[in-house]
Amino acid sequence: MRVETDIENLGIPNIELAGLKIWTHSRKYPEHQDFWDGNWLNTTFLCKAQGASVWVSGDILHLSEFADWLVALEKLNETLSVETRLDTLERYLSVKIKPETYQRVSIKVDISPERIFQRHYFEFWLDQSCLNGLIASCRKILTEFPIRGKAS
Repeated sequence: MRVETDIENLGIPNIELAGLKIWTHSRKYPEHQDFWDGNWLNTTFLCKAQGASVWVSGDILHLSEFADWLVALEKLNETLSVETRLDTLERYLSVKIKPETYQRVSIKVDISPERIFQRHYFEFWLDQSCLNGLIASCRKILTEFPIRGKAS
């Protein structure tokens, strides 16, 4: 898996949430129209906090995971009573957002460029108003990369 660590070459991230940045680059198989092969995205994830930064890059995000996360985020934003998770099938990244107090959410990020011998964990707390921007960013990505085919 190629890891892109030159932030200057990546441009503006599609999603910024506390210390987590996500760039969506392209479809892994742009010629495929079926659900499984046609919906893998080449992405880069960066999570950083004081003293640490971890990068993961490659075809590790399936658009169906992203669409499911968007639905859960919208519910969380409406009720502030449910936890959401973005768990990638490839298990390089997991993002959990959970209501903690009135108007506050915790964001827990598990990220690993090498799943067997490394595991990195970050936690952030933000005002729940951050969900509006996150939801808008997710919708924009799904507009740019609509889901192809149907799950079987």
